[in-house]
Amino acid sequence: MIYSMIMVPVFLLLAVSGITRFAFRQITQMKLQTHDRIFNYLETTGVYSREQFNNLKKQEVKVTSKDGLTLSGYTLEPHPGEKQWMVIVHGYTVSLHVSAQYIEMFEREGFNILLIDQRRHGNSQGIYTTYGFMEKFDVETWVSWILEHYGEECVIGLHGQSLGGGTVLEYLAIADPHVKFVIADCPYSDLSRLMYHQVRVLNKIPAFPLLGLVNKRMERMAGFRMEQVSPLKAVENSKMPVLFVHGTKDNYVPTYMSEELFERKPEPKQLLLVEGAVHANAYGVNPQRYAEEVHTLILNALEKEEAPAGSPQLCNPSQTAATVATATATAT
Repeated sequence: MIYSMIMVPVFLLLAVSGITRFAFRQITQMKLQTHDRIFNYLETTGVYSREQFNNLKKQEVKVTSKDGLTLSGYTLEPHPGEKQWMVIVHGYTVSLHVSAQYIEMFEREGFNILLIDQRRHGNSQGIYTTYGFMEKFDVETWVSWILEHYGEECVIGLHGQSLGGGTVLEYLAIADPHVKFVIADCPYSDLSRLMYHQVRVLNKIPAFPLLGLVNKRMERMAGFRMEQVSPLKAVENSKMPVLFVHGTKDNYVPTYMSEELFERKPEPKQLLLVEGAVHANAYGVNPQRYAEEVHTLILNALEKEEAPAGSPQLCNPSQTAATVATATATAT
Protein backbone atom coordinates (compact mmCIF):
# COMPACT_ATOMS: atom_id res chain seq x y z
CA MET A 1 0.00 0.00 0.00
CA ILE A 2 2.72 2.49 0.97
CA TYR A 3 4.67 1.52 -2.14
CA SER A 4 1.61 2.24 -4.30
CA MET A 5 1.01 5.56 -2.58
CA ILE A 6 4.58 6.58 -3.39
CA MET A 7 4.68 5.27 -6.94
CA VAL A 8 1.43 6.83 -8.17
CA PRO A 9 2.54 10.46 -7.68
CA VAL A 10 6.02 9.60 -9.01
CA PHE A 11 4.44 8.11 -12.12
CA LEU A 12 2.21 11.16 -12.58
CA LEU A 13 5.17 13.49 -12.13
CA LEU A 14 7.18 11.62 -14.75
CA ALA A 15 4.22 11.59 -17.13
CA VAL A 16 3.65 15.33 -16.78
CA SER A 17 7.37 16.00 -17.20
CA GLY A 18 7.48 13.88 -20.35
CA ILE A 19 4.42 15.57 -21.87
CA THR A 20 5.87 18.98 -21.05
CA ARG A 21 9.17 18.17 -22.78
CA PHE A 22 7.33 16.81 -25.81
CA ALA A 23 5.09 19.89 -26.07
CA PHE A 24 8.09 22.20 -25.70
CA ARG A 25 9.90 20.41 -28.54
CA GLN A 26 6.81 20.55 -30.75
CA ILE A 27 6.49 24.28 -30.19
CA THR A 28 10.14 25.30 -30.52
CA GLN A 29 11.99 22.40 -32.19
CA MET A 30 9.55 20.49 -34.38
CA LYS A 31 11.18 18.35 -37.06
CA LEU A 32 11.93 20.37 -40.19
CA GLN A 33 10.52 19.45 -43.58
CA THR A 34 12.90 18.38 -46.34
CA HIS A 35 13.27 20.31 -49.58
CA ASP A 36 11.68 17.40 -51.45
CA ARG A 37 8.60 17.48 -49.25
CA ILE A 38 8.27 21.25 -49.66
CA PHE A 39 8.50 21.07 -53.43
CA ASN A 40 6.12 18.12 -53.56
CA TYR A 41 3.57 20.28 -51.74
CA LEU A 42 4.15 23.28 -54.00
CA GLU A 43 3.87 21.15 -57.13
CA THR A 44 0.74 19.42 -55.87
CA THR A 45 -0.95 22.77 -55.27
CA GLY A 46 0.29 24.03 -58.63
CA VAL A 47 1.89 27.24 -57.37
CA TYR A 48 5.58 26.47 -57.99
CA SER A 49 8.04 23.75 -59.01
CA ARG A 50 11.57 22.70 -58.14
CA GLU A 51 12.52 23.18 -61.80
CA GLN A 52 11.53 26.83 -61.58
CA PHE A 53 13.58 27.23 -58.42
CA ASN A 54 16.61 25.46 -59.85
CA ASN A 55 16.50 27.71 -62.92
CA LEU A 56 16.49 30.92 -60.90
CA LYS A 57 19.49 33.21 -61.17
CA LYS A 58 20.19 33.58 -57.47
CA GLN A 59 23.05 34.43 -55.17
CA GLU A 60 23.46 32.89 -51.72
CA VAL A 61 24.12 35.45 -48.99
CA LYS A 62 24.83 35.14 -45.28
CA VAL A 63 24.59 37.53 -42.34
CA THR A 64 25.28 37.25 -38.63
CA SER A 65 22.38 37.73 -36.22
CA LYS A 66 22.56 39.91 -33.14
CA ASP A 67 23.13 36.82 -31.01
CA GLY A 68 25.84 35.40 -33.27
CA LEU A 69 23.97 32.96 -35.54
CA THR A 70 24.80 32.60 -39.22
CA LEU A 71 21.64 33.29 -41.22
CA SER A 72 21.29 32.29 -44.86
CA GLY A 73 19.30 33.57 -47.82
CA TYR A 74 19.21 34.12 -51.58
CA THR A 75 19.04 37.35 -53.54
CA LEU A 76 17.34 37.53 -56.92
CA GLU A 77 17.72 40.65 -59.05
CA PRO A 78 15.25 40.55 -61.94
CA HIS A 79 15.51 44.36 -61.99
CA PRO A 80 19.25 45.10 -61.68
CA GLY A 81 19.96 48.52 -60.31
CA GLU A 82 16.41 49.08 -59.08
CA LYS A 83 16.02 50.10 -55.44
CA GLN A 84 12.83 48.22 -54.56
CA TRP A 85 13.33 45.06 -52.48
CA MET A 86 10.96 42.45 -51.07
CA VAL A 87 12.02 40.31 -48.12
CA ILE A 88 9.97 37.08 -48.03
CA VAL A 89 9.78 35.20 -44.72
CA HIS A 90 8.59 31.57 -44.51
CA GLY A 91 6.65 29.63 -41.88
CA TYR A 92 7.35 27.01 -39.24
CA THR A 93 9.31 23.83 -40.20
CA VAL A 94 9.75 24.85 -43.87
CA SER A 95 12.42 26.99 -45.56
CA LEU A 96 12.92 29.75 -48.10
CA HIS A 97 11.93 27.29 -50.84
CA VAL A 98 8.26 27.65 -49.90
CA SER A 99 8.60 31.43 -50.27
CA ALA A 100 9.56 31.03 -53.93
CA GLN A 101 5.88 30.80 -54.91
CA TYR A 102 5.60 34.58 -54.43
CA ILE A 103 8.62 35.57 -56.54
CA GLU A 104 6.82 36.23 -59.82
CA MET A 105 4.12 38.33 -58.12
CA PHE A 106 6.70 40.71 -56.70
CA GLU A 107 8.82 40.67 -59.87
CA ARG A 108 5.77 42.02 -61.71
CA GLU A 109 5.60 44.83 -59.17
CA GLY A 110 9.19 45.82 -59.97
CA PHE A 111 10.90 44.37 -56.90
CA ASN A 112 14.14 42.53 -56.46
CA ILE A 113 13.80 39.67 -53.99
CA LEU A 114 15.50 38.46 -50.82
CA LEU A 115 14.42 34.99 -49.69
CA ILE A 116 15.55 34.19 -46.17
CA ASP A 117 15.81 31.07 -44.04
CA GLN A 118 14.55 31.86 -40.55
CA ARG A 119 16.77 30.85 -37.62
CA ARG A 120 16.79 27.07 -37.06
CA HIS A 121 15.38 26.53 -40.56
CA GLY A 122 16.97 25.72 -43.90
CA ASN A 123 20.63 26.72 -43.99
CA SER A 124 20.38 29.12 -41.04
CA GLN A 125 21.74 28.28 -37.62
CA GLY A 126 19.69 28.18 -34.43
CA ILE A 127 18.32 25.85 -31.78
CA TYR A 128 14.88 27.24 -30.97
CA THR A 129 12.04 28.96 -32.80
CA THR A 130 10.87 32.00 -30.80
CA TYR A 131 7.90 33.16 -32.93
CA GLY A 132 9.22 36.64 -33.61
CA PHE A 133 10.78 37.34 -30.21
CA MET A 134 14.27 36.97 -31.71
CA GLU A 135 13.29 36.60 -35.37
CA LYS A 136 12.23 40.24 -35.60
CA PHE A 137 15.84 41.21 -34.95
CA ASP A 138 16.91 38.81 -37.72
CA VAL A 139 14.64 40.72 -40.11
CA GLU A 140 16.24 43.92 -38.84
CA THR A 141 19.66 42.46 -39.69
CA TRP A 142 18.53 41.57 -43.22
CA VAL A 143 17.05 45.04 -43.78
CA SER A 144 20.35 46.59 -42.69
CA TRP A 145 22.19 44.26 -45.07
CA ILE A 146 20.09 45.44 -48.02
CA LEU A 147 20.70 49.08 -47.18
CA GLU A 148 24.43 48.49 -46.75
CA HIS A 149 24.82 46.62 -50.04
CA TYR A 150 22.29 48.39 -52.27
CA GLY A 151 22.09 51.89 -50.84
CA GLU A 152 20.13 54.03 -48.42
CA GLU A 153 17.67 54.92 -51.20
CA CYS A 154 16.16 51.44 -51.11
CA VAL A 155 12.45 50.95 -50.58
CA ILE A 156 11.72 47.68 -48.78
CA GLY A 157 8.59 45.59 -48.33
CA LEU A 158 8.09 42.52 -46.14
CA HIS A 159 6.01 39.42 -46.77
CA GLY A 160 5.58 36.75 -44.10
CA GLN A 161 3.54 33.56 -44.04
CA SER A 162 2.33 31.88 -40.81
CA LEU A 163 5.37 32.05 -38.46
CA GLY A 164 6.76 34.52 -41.00
CA GLY A 165 3.56 36.56 -40.70
CA GLY A 166 3.98 36.77 -36.95
CA THR A 167 7.65 37.65 -37.41
CA VAL A 168 7.04 40.58 -39.78
CA LEU A 169 4.27 41.92 -37.54
CA GLU A 170 6.51 41.71 -34.48
CA TYR A 171 9.09 43.63 -36.53
CA LEU A 172 6.70 46.60 -36.74
CA ALA A 173 7.72 47.52 -33.20
CA ILE A 174 11.30 48.18 -34.36
CA ALA A 175 10.73 48.93 -38.06
CA ASP A 176 13.33 50.81 -40.08
CA PRO A 177 11.83 53.78 -41.99
CA HIS A 178 13.03 52.25 -45.28
CA VAL A 179 10.44 49.50 -44.80
CA LYS A 180 7.25 50.87 -46.35
CA PHE A 181 4.67 48.06 -46.13
CA VAL A 182 4.03 44.58 -44.74
CA ILE A 183 2.00 41.59 -45.96
CA ALA A 184 1.08 39.15 -43.19
CA ASP A 185 -0.36 35.89 -44.52
CA CYS A 186 -2.19 33.72 -41.92
CA PRO A 187 -0.41 35.30 -38.93
CA TYR A 188 -1.18 34.64 -35.27
CA SER A 189 -2.35 37.57 -33.17
CA ASP A 190 -1.02 36.36 -29.82
CA LEU A 191 1.24 33.40 -29.07
CA SER A 192 -0.40 32.45 -25.76
CA ARG A 193 -3.81 32.25 -27.39
CA LEU A 194 -2.45 30.36 -30.39
CA MET A 195 -0.88 27.73 -28.15
CA TYR A 196 -4.11 27.43 -26.15
CA HIS A 197 -6.01 26.87 -29.40
CA GLN A 198 -3.60 24.25 -30.65
CA VAL A 199 -3.39 22.37 -27.34
CA ARG A 200 -7.01 22.60 -26.22
CA VAL A 201 -8.97 22.80 -29.48
CA LEU A 202 -6.84 20.88 -31.98
CA ASN A 203 -5.29 18.26 -29.69
CA LYS A 204 -8.02 18.03 -27.02
CA ILE A 205 -5.46 18.26 -24.19
CA PRO A 206 -6.20 20.26 -21.02
CA ALA A 207 -4.33 23.55 -21.25
CA PHE A 208 -3.83 23.64 -17.48
CA PRO A 209 -1.26 22.96 -16.15
CA LEU A 210 0.52 22.03 -19.39
CA LEU A 211 0.92 25.47 -20.95
CA GLY A 212 2.18 26.98 -17.71
CA LEU A 213 4.82 24.26 -17.41
CA VAL A 214 5.79 24.63 -21.07
CA ASN A 215 6.06 28.38 -20.61
CA LYS A 216 8.48 27.98 -17.70
CA ARG A 217 10.57 25.52 -19.71
CA MET A 218 10.50 27.90 -22.67
CA GLU A 219 11.85 30.72 -20.54
CA ARG A 220 14.57 28.54 -19.07
CA MET A 221 15.68 26.87 -22.30
CA ALA A 222 14.82 29.28 -25.13
CA GLY A 223 14.92 32.62 -23.31
CA PHE A 224 11.37 33.88 -23.84
CA ARG A 225 7.81 33.47 -22.59
CA MET A 226 4.66 33.18 -24.66
CA GLU A 227 3.22 36.45 -23.39
CA GLN A 228 6.26 38.29 -24.79
CA VAL A 229 5.05 37.52 -28.33
CA SER A 230 1.89 39.41 -29.26
CA PRO A 231 1.57 40.86 -32.77
CA LEU A 232 -1.62 42.54 -31.54
CA LYS A 233 0.50 44.81 -29.38
CA ALA A 234 2.97 45.39 -32.20
CA VAL A 235 0.33 46.59 -34.69
CA GLU A 236 -1.75 48.82 -32.44
CA ASN A 237 0.59 51.80 -32.72
CA SER A 238 1.90 51.21 -36.23
CA LYS A 239 0.99 53.53 -39.11
CA MET A 240 2.73 51.32 -41.67
CA PRO A 241 0.43 49.95 -44.42
CA VAL A 242 -0.34 46.29 -43.73
CA LEU A 243 -2.26 43.68 -45.73
CA PHE A 244 -3.61 40.83 -43.62
CA VAL A 245 -4.42 37.64 -45.56
CA HIS A 246 -6.19 34.56 -44.21
CA GLY A 247 -8.08 31.53 -45.44
CA THR A 248 -11.64 31.18 -44.14
CA LYS A 249 -11.06 27.47 -43.43
CA ASP A 250 -7.82 27.88 -41.50
CA ASN A 251 -8.06 25.95 -38.25
CA TYR A 252 -4.34 25.73 -37.48
CA VAL A 253 -4.08 29.51 -37.01
CA PRO A 254 -7.74 30.57 -36.72
CA THR A 255 -9.06 33.08 -39.23
CA TYR A 256 -10.30 35.36 -36.46
CA MET A 257 -6.71 36.17 -35.56
CA SER A 258 -6.20 38.19 -38.76
CA GLU A 259 -9.60 39.78 -38.27
CA GLU A 260 -8.71 41.01 -34.78
CA LEU A 261 -5.30 42.19 -35.99
CA PHE A 262 -7.08 44.19 -38.68
CA GLU A 263 -9.48 45.66 -36.14
CA ARG A 264 -6.69 46.61 -33.74
CA LYS A 265 -4.35 48.20 -36.28
CA PRO A 266 -4.78 51.87 -37.23
CA GLU A 267 -5.13 52.71 -40.91
CA PRO A 268 -3.78 52.23 -43.52
CA LYS A 269 -4.69 48.54 -43.62
CA GLN A 270 -6.31 45.87 -45.80
CA LEU A 271 -7.88 42.49 -45.03
CA LEU A 272 -8.21 39.71 -47.58
CA LEU A 273 -10.18 36.62 -46.55
CA VAL A 274 -9.85 33.86 -49.14
CA GLU A 275 -12.96 31.71 -49.16
CA GLY A 276 -12.24 28.01 -48.72
CA ALA A 277 -8.50 28.35 -48.14
CA VAL A 278 -6.91 26.42 -45.28
CA HIS A 279 -3.67 27.29 -43.52
CA ALA A 280 -1.00 28.85 -45.74
CA ASN A 281 -2.69 28.16 -49.08
CA ALA A 282 -4.56 31.41 -49.76
CA TYR A 283 -2.29 32.20 -52.70
CA GLY A 284 -2.78 28.73 -54.16
CA VAL A 285 -6.56 29.02 -53.92
CA ASN A 286 -6.90 32.47 -55.47
CA PRO A 287 -3.61 33.88 -56.79
CA GLN A 288 -5.31 36.52 -58.92
CA ARG A 289 -7.19 38.15 -56.06
CA TYR A 290 -4.15 37.83 -53.83
CA ALA A 291 -2.00 39.65 -56.41
CA GLU A 292 -4.64 42.34 -56.88
CA GLU A 293 -4.70 43.12 -53.16
CA VAL A 294 -0.89 43.14 -53.01
CA HIS A 295 -0.83 45.54 -55.97
CA THR A 296 -3.29 47.88 -54.26
CA LEU A 297 -1.24 47.82 -51.07
CA ILE A 298 2.01 48.63 -52.88
CA LEU A 299 0.38 51.31 -55.03
CA ASN A 300 -1.04 53.12 -52.02
CA ALA A 301 2.04 52.70 -49.85
CA LEU A 302 4.54 53.94 -52.43
CA GLU A 303 2.37 56.72 -53.86
CA LYS A 304 1.78 58.04 -50.38
CA GLU A 305 5.52 57.92 -49.78
CA GLU A 306 6.38 59.78 -52.97
CA ALA A 307 3.59 62.38 -52.93
CA PRO A 308 4.65 65.89 -51.80
CA ALA A 309 3.09 67.19 -48.62
CA GLY A 310 -0.38 68.60 -49.27
CA SER A 311 -0.68 67.10 -52.75
CA PRO A 312 -3.75 65.04 -53.70
CA GLN A 313 -3.44 61.25 -53.60
CA LEU A 314 -3.50 59.49 -56.96
CA CYS A 315 -5.25 56.33 -55.82
CA ASN A 316 -8.94 55.73 -56.34
CA PRO A 317 -10.83 56.29 -53.07
CA SER A 318 -12.58 52.96 -53.62
CA GLN A 319 -9.19 51.27 -53.35
CA THR A 320 -8.02 52.77 -50.09
CA ALA A 321 -5.83 50.68 -47.85
CA ALA A 322 -8.65 50.22 -45.36
CA THR A 323 -10.86 48.13 -47.66
CA VAL A 324 -11.88 44.65 -46.60
CA ALA A 325 -11.97 42.09 -49.40
CA THR A 326 -13.34 38.57 -49.40
CA ALA A 327 -12.14 36.37 -52.24
CA THR A 328 -14.10 33.49 -53.70
CA ALA A 329 -12.19 30.21 -54.01
CA THR A 330 -11.09 29.25 -57.51
CA ALA A 331 -9.30 26.14 -58.70
CA THR A 332 -5.67 26.54 -59.76
